[in-house]
Amino acid sequence: MEVMEEVKLIHSDMIRWRRDLHQIPELNLELPKTVKYVTKELDKMGIVYTTLVNGNAVVAVIRGEKGEGKTIGLRADMDALPIPEETGLEFASKNGCMHACGHDGHTAMLLGAAKYFSTHRKEFRGNVKLLFQPGEEYPGGALPMIEEGAMENPHVDAVMGLHEGIISEEVPVGSIGYRDSCMMASMDRFLIKIIGKGCHGAYPQMGVDPILLASEVVLALQGIVSREIKATEPAIVSVCRIQGGYCQNIIPDVVELEGTVRATNESTRKFLAERIESIVKNITAAARGSYELEYDFKYPVVMNDKKFTQEFLKSARKVLKEEQIYQMEAPVLGGEDMAYFLQKAPGTFFFLSNPKRYADGTIYPHHNPKFDIDEECFVLGAALFVQTALDFLNKEEE
Repeated sequence: MEVMEEVKLIHSDMIRWRRDLHQIPELNLELPKTVKYVTKELDKMGIVYTTLVNGNAVVAVIRGEKGEGKTIGLRADMDALPIPEETGLEFASKNGCMHACGHDGHTAMLLGAAKYFSTHRKEFRGNVKLLFQPGEEYPGGALPMIEEGAMENPHVDAVMGLHEGIISEEVPVGSIGYRDSCMMASMDRFLIKIIGKGCHGAYPQMGVDPILLASEVVLALQGIVSREIKATEPAIVSVCRIQGGYCQNIIPDVVELEGTVRATNESTRKFLAERIESIVKNITAAARGSYELEYDFKYPVVMNDKKFTQEFLKSARKVLKEEQIYQMEAPVLGGEDMAYFLQKAPGTFFFLSNPKRYADGTIYPHHNPKFDIDEECFVLGAALFVQTALDFLNKEEE
């Protein structure tokens, strides 16, 4: 029986797993209920696993019976978001959090692949390593997993993952989107404290107005991308929070600016960080103010390996129709800490376009309280995991 037909037999399990997980969303690096659920299912499958990151990550290994060989890592993130759910689903979360980014589906599809491999060990050599990760939304679970040895014993030779929903609007629904280079941008965070001298709003000459300085900084930051980066190169500097002041007649001492920075290569990423500080330093100095800057280099660029991605496409054509395989023109500027796994091993990260369309035709985006996905597409994601892993592990060394 072909892979897709085999995976279809697991479809109802994947839906059940997703709906169970959807009801118990957990945040950041604290996923006790989620981990307990995942490991219970792995126990049923007879799959050996260990836990990392204080028991909040799961690494499982399925050994093939055709002999020694390479190891491929398959990754799914498990965490949710602090968003009260408004989907009206029978299995909606009731704890004030929500799987509003599709990680419940990612986990279900990886469990689907796990169930396939647990009953087909005679079909492959080497190892399938399952990487169930916490904290993708924040503060990042991939790096601590790697630091604790997730990519070793056995050493991971290639790695792949997916993201469901509508990450890229250019990918047709029911299809996958891919790139054999940069797939997603880096994701960095800044917190700027503009420090002035507080005074009465009627006597501004007696102080240093940090609100005025903050306004100048916000405008100047927008000039970095529009005037200092090539127009053909994707990059973003967004100020997403401004906070300061007490009431209508008091100029405060401090105003805070917090935001995000995105780039699609490391040189631009470093340039943006340098220019942000230079702008803040000079604007505040010119007006007799000062500043403090926290700049966090968070997730790197998600860089797909060209060679592995081409092999992935060969596998994809065995389970999908050609019109379901879409080459994206440009990377998206969302960030993903899958980037860390891809720095340790060649691989690919692809998008599964499966947003739910409500009865009125509306599709809600990620991180929206009404976000939902089409569970019928789970077979596509799981089948791609399985077929690609089989082909990679069983391919003779060139």
